[in-house]
Amino acid sequence: MTAAEQTLASTFTGHRSHLVGVAYRITGSVADAEDAVQEAWLRLAGLTEEARAGIRDLRGWLTTVVGRICLDRLRSAAVRRERYVGQWLPEPLVTSGEDDPLDAVVRDDGVRMAALVVLDRLTPEQRVAFVLHDAFSVPFAEIADALGCTVATARQHASRGRKAAADADPPPRVALDEQREMLERFLQAMATGDVNAVIGLLHPDVVLVGDGGGKAKTAINVVSGQEKVARFLLGLLRKYGGKMDGLPVLVNGDLGLLFPSQGDLTARVSAFAVRDGLVTGVYDMSNPDKLGHVPFPA
Repeated sequence: MTAAEQTLASTFTGHRSHLVGVAYRITGSVADAEDAVQEAWLRLAGLTEEARAGIRDLRGWLTTVVGRICLDRLRSAAVRRERYVGQWLPEPLVTSGEDDPLDAVVRDDGVRMAALVVLDRLTPEQRVAFVLHDAFSVPFAEIADALGCTVATARQHASRGRKAAADADPPPRVALDEQREMLERFLQAMATGDVNAVIGLLHPDVVLVGDGGGKAKTAINVVSGQEKVARFLLGLLRKYGGKMDGLPVLVNGDLGLLFPSQGDLTARVSAFAVRDGLVTGVYDMSNPDKLGHVPFPA
């Protein structure tokens, strides 16, 4: 590798965490995000020296390239989802909070699970335009180039994505200390097996979304309402032998639980959203295809 190639590789490495964050936020897939970033590197490395010298803002150029690559992956995913069994959730980003390489990604408020679930309702074009512009300040001219449309159309895609996100009103991230206190109370209520105690800690608008992909057991449809969610969770607890002994971890930057496989029970990751001191969202991810990157204990 020449000195120039080493410098280019080093410069790209400096942008890698940012690019993984862009790609993951657009696709909701760890594997797709890593593949998109790798492809962006190959495209950069494949340019002539003259072409690279013409790039005024390398970070911005790479961000747009990643957006274009992710658009293709979103369109392919939309086709796959037509045959998907049950609900679709993003692949969870599980970190320890201790100098984890993904820490820089999960610190972004926009990658919390509740926010990504909202993005998943957008069209591929709306999602790319909204994320690139509102989260990463990419100019609409560059977004239009990535989408293969006019600037006016790119603006429209972003506007519709912005409105959908505002209408959905996902709960904002709360302080980890508040989350920790809420989770402890919730687990204590679950341990009692008292449905009313669990209901008392659930928000009136609580929803539970499960993603088993037809390969692992969870809720196929969205479960809504305090009593229905409480009874589903207590039923799941009974299948685990009455012990809610999941390993506390950070899931997309918020507190969650890691459940290794136990006998006939597959491994799963549970994430929570909190609003007004109550659990307003439960995300139960058990599809093994989406958990391959999760650091389950041996």
